[in-house]
Amino acid sequence: MQMLFEMSLKEMKEYKGSSPKADDFDQYWDRALAEMKSVDPEIEINASAFQTEFAECYDLYFTGVDDARIHVKYIKPKNIKTKQPAVIEFHGYGCKIEDWSDKLQFAARGYSYFGMDCRGQNAGYSEDRGGVKGNTRNGHIIRGLADDAEKLYYRNVFLDTAQLAGIVMEMDNIAEDRVGVFGYSQGGALTVACAALEPRIKKAAPVYPFLSDYRRVSQLDIDASAYAEIKDFFRKYDPLHNKEKEIYRKLSYIDIQNLAARIKAEVLMTTAVADPVCPPSTQFAVYNKITSKKEMLIYPDYGHEDLPGLRDRHYRFFNDL
Repeated sequence: MQMLFEMSLKEMKEYKGSSPKADDFDQYWDRALAEMKSVDPEIEINASAFQTEFAECYDLYFTGVDDARIHVKYIKPKNIKTKQPAVIEFHGYGCKIEDWSDKLQFAARGYSYFGMDCRGQNAGYSEDRGGVKGNTRNGHIIRGLADDAEKLYYRNVFLDTAQLAGIVMEMDNIAEDRVGVFGYSQGGALTVACAALEPRIKKAAPVYPFLSDYRRVSQLDIDASAYAEIKDFFRKYDPLHNKEKEIYRKLSYIDIQNLAARIKAEVLMTTAVADPVCPPSTQFAVYNKITSKKEMLIYPDYGHEDLPGLRDRHYRFFNDL
């Protein structure tokens, strides 16, 4: 099924985005990473109430930029004496890392697992200290958009992903060159961001990633779900679009297609062609800029939903971490 408002699949396989990129994009992220590395993470690891006979479950906390405490579910397999691989998961927009039980597959194969709650979202345990000016309604893409670009919400979340990856790689029981990342939708975007900002990531599996090619999204006039907040921001903050150029410049810093070329990991990306939430062209804009070893799985008849067979494919993809 081809969405009527989208390009042909052939066109998407060549498409590299239509959104602008700030001239100082790389310097912006170099400064951000330097700030992240200057933070004392103050790592705290406490045993969870949920435990099993073959794995130890912990609540891990660390301090990110702007002094926010970030929560991570950490599962460590028991009785493994050698350094083990690790996988890091990022969740969808407005959600949190869910129950422990469906993460135990990783411990069963001898891997450690880490699932990060995004700061300030839903009922997760990570905090967002705020500190921005301007109307954000319920949105996170536009949080900080009326302020300086250094105040963008997703700047800090992207840094959280890289900081967590660095923390994981420094743990005594983890093989630092055997760490993989994955996630769906917002989690797919954070997978891309993490692999871009932490080049030691070995494998990355983003699924229909969010947060890409914002001008393209606006051109498609998507006024439902998470991207609706951009249109709503213009309606309430800049109804005549007098500041459109500056707004898209700021958004370019948190546009994952602009980070994609920094990825060194092997990438298995998944796109659903009938996705009305994260348009497939915006996903191809990311994929087509990745220069490392990569493969895309294309589901022609599926949208922003569960994709049959994908979890098994991910299991095989992470086999040789």
